[in-house]
Amino acid sequence: MEKIITLTINPAIDKSTTVKGIKPNSKLRCEAPVYEAGGGGINVSRVINELGGSSLCMYMAGGPTGTHLRDILIDLDILQQVTPIEGWVRENISVTDTMNNQQYRFGMPGPMINESEWKKTLEQLDVLLTEGDYLVASGSLCPGMPDDFFAQVSQIAQKKKTKFILDTSGDALLKGAQAGVYLLKPNLGELATLCGKQTISFMELESVSKTFLENNPCEVLVVSLGAQGAMMVTEDSVEYIAAPIVYQKSTIGAGDSMVAGMVLSLAKGESLSKMAQYGVACGTAATMTSGTQLCKKKDVEGLYEWIETNTIPSKRIKINA
Repeated sequence: MEKIITLTINPAIDKSTTVKGIKPNSKLRCEAPVYEAGGGGINVSRVINELGGSSLCMYMAGGPTGTHLRDILIDLDILQQVTPIEGWVRENISVTDTMNNQQYRFGMPGPMINESEWKKTLEQLDVLLTEGDYLVASGSLCPGMPDDFFAQVSQIAQKKKTKFILDTSGDALLKGAQAGVYLLKPNLGELATLCGKQTISFMELESVSKTFLENNPCEVLVVSLGAQGAMMVTEDSVEYIAAPIVYQKSTIGAGDSMVAGMVLSLAKGESLSKMAQYGVACGTAATMTSGTQLCKKKDVEGLYEWIETNTIPSKRIKINA
């Protein structure tokens, strides 16, 4: 199996709890919190670990919360490489109201990063990456970082002949995609941003996606459609992957779980079709867990079996001479 490296620029300690009824200006008695390692790439490494794979988890961290994060990953037996920083790793919190099962999620911005710190991460990647590796950069940037950071990561990946998978948003996504990636997993809103549109209707989704691939250095586009599954587009094919209906407890980490399933499949040498199907199974399975938990292997296996038998066959796109 090919090596997988995940990169998390803005990791977090994800804290989740429950409370019976939320109302303003009152002291609310919560249950004991659950602490989990979070942030896009870290979530991807956690899911790969849950599914029986392995990865190197790279991230920047500092302060007591950074130590806590490291200890959590050690307990999970996940290989890690840390770039020390002065700022403390952020703490996010999600609270579920047990009276109506509504979830409230509070995300913090992350620490200020100086130039020497983020450049150190690029230097580490330049040394670490080798031909044939898979590099997954997932999550947001920290304050103080340039919005072309992932574009710089892309340049290193191309030099090292590493397959770069990017999952972020905003200008960081736009510039990273323009620099070149192997695979992107945008949702409809992110795809609209990439294509300079306000919105994208389902009727125009295929044509917009095909145009994006024609105009950008990207080999595979997997558009997340939420509870409806996903659409995978390559240079000459389109495939829809239906997601089974499940009882959703939380959508936290569904996107990261989907990316993890896809990159693990790729590293094992599976086809693009199997990759997308397994990714949807992982993303759907993540919604079946509560709080900040990610997908569970037993749920993924059952969902994947269903998806394999219900996926629309690949449609070839006619290429004009």
